[in-house]
Amino acid sequence: MGMPITIEVCGASNDELIETVFDYFDHIDRRFSTYRADSEITAINRGDVPVVAWSGEMTEVFALAQQTKDETDGYFDIRKPDGSLDPSGIVKGWAIRNAAAIVQRAGIRDFFIEAGGDVQSCGKNASGRDWSVGIRNPFNTQEIVKIVYPRGRGVATSGSYVRGQHIYNPHAVGSPIQEIVSLTVIGADVLEADRFATAAFAMGRDGILFIEQTPGLEGYVIDTNGRATPTTGFGALCLP
Repeated sequence: MGMPITIEVCGASNDELIETVFDYFDHIDRRFSTYRADSEITAINRGDVPVVAWSGEMTEVFALAQQTKDETDGYFDIRKPDGSLDPSGIVKGWAIRNAAAIVQRAGIRDFFIEAGGDVQSCGKNASGRDWSVGIRNPFNTQEIVKIVYPRGRGVATSGSYVRGQHIYNPHAVGSPIQEIVSLTVIGADVLEADRFATAAFAMGRDGILFIEQTPGLEGYVIDTNGRATPTTGFGALCLP
């Protein structure tokens, strides 16, 4: 789906396991990528696949998308202004969480998986320290403005500074988000962080208030003026 993927597994050599995880991501790309003419989601958008013939994975992701839409007052919506369906706003976090489960089933407790800026880590890094995740300056992506220590939580960032305007307010069809440029969310796992980061970004300036009011979530938003606003519990996640 056009995103770089990084996997780090600590301990003994795990080349076969890492290959298995990359194969899983390739499988997800083949099913869910809207950029592939041969993917299931593209076939669904063409009208070639009836609902009764959808794969179990597609059904699961669409159910999660509907749940998220209900929980965010409709700000998360996989239906695009042109009527097509694009579940990529939830597939990434879902796939990373599933990949983490593959690693954990292999008995690994210290690992880090990052795909397109979203992260699930567990345990310690090779130096025996907590994994850390940097939040980039959206106006200078070579600069890290905050470092968080998720300690098993998931981290996801939505923004317009890499891919341009690709998240829209579904309550104002076709209206791009212009008030904020980056919103990072920390949740119980990467799926929770990812789905709510997308929805909160679509809320614009009010998104950080939504994150503040949602139990189990913390966030950090940067607006178009370069001003940052964290949730009240975010600072604790920046302490090593």
